[in-house]
Amino acid sequence: MSTMTMAETGMTTWNIDPQHSEVGFEVSHMMFAKVSGRFEEVDGTVVLGPEDAIEESRVAAVIQARSINTSQTQRDEHLRSPDFFDVESFPTLTFRSTSVRRDGAGELIIEGELTMHGVTRKIELEATETGRGTDPWGNERVGFSAETKIDRRDFGLTWNQALEAGGVLVGTEVKISLEIQAVQAA
Repeated sequence: MSTMTMAETGMTTWNIDPQHSEVGFEVSHMMFAKVSGRFEEVDGTVVLGPEDAIEESRVAAVIQARSINTSQTQRDEHLRSPDFFDVESFPTLTFRSTSVRRDGAGELIIEGELTMHGVTRKIELEATETGRGTDPWGNERVGFSAETKIDRRDFGLTWNQALEAGGVLVGTEVKISLEIQAVQAA
């Protein structure tokens, strides 16, 4: 059995640039408004297969739960508490891909396992490669945008409060959006 290097197979490894990447989210509030926020600390790797073998690609990412930021200190503290993310018990959110493929329109479909609040569930990201280029320091970079929706209750994030007029304070569907920039590993 021959062992080929990643370069010989056309595989490339990219390190997520945490300073130029964002994991954002949006959830309804009081049934009629939206609250958005982001996690400010994300790290990981993207291994890209050659264009004709994109299914060989894989992604692994780690998000620091304490880095949640909705631009409102009191809300962020509540989100870090045991009512929501319980960052003392569950300090990270992780994603590990299980498959990558192109859909009929050429977009990437990345299936994988998201672990949040100690619960692992399968999710599917719809992703687009947004471009490639060389930065001023000679590093090769690649960009991706991705989206998915989850039901936060599937991950044990069930805190809520009933509203007098009916409905609940915090929606259950969470829209997740990612803007990822990665630097090719040496």
